[in-house]
Amino acid sequence: MAKGQIKQKQDTIKKETFESLCAIQCTREEIAGVLNVSDSTLYRWCKETYGTDFDTIFRQKRENGKASLRRSQWKLAEKNPTMSIWLGKQYLRQRDNIEVEHSAQNGVLGELIGALNQAKENK
Repeated sequence: MAKGQIKQKQDTIKKETFESLCAIQCTREEIAGVLNVSDSTLYRWCKETYGTDFDTIFRQKRENGKASLRRSQWKLAEKNPTMSIWLGKQYLRQRDNIEVEHSAQNGVLGELIGALNQAKENK
């Protein structure tokens, strides 16, 4: 592809579209495909537009998507108890309490538990 054609392709890339695709965590190949450009054109465009490489700008712009997803989850939690419980477990260290009952069986373990219980009773 001639330099004029590459520049023309770069001019068709819309910054807002690129940033939106990063926010929804599209891959480099998907972004290039949607923008109808090659990887090398996308890399050059990032360098010219942002002054840095694709990987760096992608990491920065995908954070907007993470924040948007988090905001959606919090809104959903207002109406959805399952989401509310999940967020509580993730951020508030809330847990389901599961009670486990052990039954003593014959053998050393049973004898040990019996001895401990008898020692408690004798106190």
